[in-house]
Amino acid sequence: MPPHRVPYTFALTCISRALEARDLLFKPVPAHLQTPAPGIAVSREPFSSGNNLIDAVFVRQTTTPPQAAIVLCHGIGETVDRWFPVQQLLALNGVASLVFDYSGYGRSTGRVDWRQSELDAVAAFDHMRHLVHPLPASLLGFSLGTGIAAAIIHKVSAEKLILCAAFTSFRDGAFTAGIPRAFSYLVPAIWDTRQSLPNCPVPVLIVHGEKDSLFPLKMARELVAACPGNTELVVVPNVGHNQPFRTPDLDFWGPVISWVVPEVAAQAAAAAPQVPALHLK
Repeated sequence: MPPHRVPYTFALTCISRALEARDLLFKPVPAHLQTPAPGIAVSREPFSSGNNLIDAVFVRQTTTPPQAAIVLCHGIGETVDRWFPVQQLLALNGVASLVFDYSGYGRSTGRVDWRQSELDAVAAFDHMRHLVHPLPASLLGFSLGTGIAAAIIHKVSAEKLILCAAFTSFRDGAFTAGIPRAFSYLVPAIWDTRQSLPNCPVPVLIVHGEKDSLFPLKMARELVAACPGNTELVVVPNVGHNQPFRTPDLDFWGPVISWVVPEVAAQAAAAAPQVPALHLK
């Protein structure tokens, strides 16, 4: 294994396990799949990625056919069961979704590795296309997953790309997370989203919390500057980094819904008053 991949695998494995243990101890989000609301169907959808078996959860509405679909690449310390509240919110607003665990996460076999994570994301998108064909499917990354989603956008047939709580590059994100720059040689130069976006073949939506203290708002603005004309930025007031995942609501996820299904979002906005997000071109 190349030198950079050893510390990456070790560090992300330790961080993800520590964050999972924290969530189990303090219960900021449910540890297991919750009982779905009436009209919501939930299924586990394991699929293969190379030699690994990847755990995934597919959520959709049954009373009304979904109008779009999203494959979601989650963050560093999360597993699929904890994303159900977000998936249910999306489903209730007409968006089916598939959330998967990277190799070495949750029930997925294998070990944590950045190249394998990209392969897992491509395999997840292919699996989702099979589940929802002929619905349009988009690719969404959250936090760590934004680097993965941007890196593979040329390898999948996504309609759109959505980056939520994004970093400019993996190295930049590591530094803002507290890694001293003196140890930059240990941080692999991967997932440079600023470099990926100028050649992105699909429209891009960036949704960022105004009070994100992990990946500051200036990172989102830099990403928009890297891809002018093809990218829209939505800044959600008074929202921190993990809040959209821990307490999902339409203040943050409404713009995502409107990006993939405009008519459904308009109905949701009319039914539930929102704190207005700041839209910046």
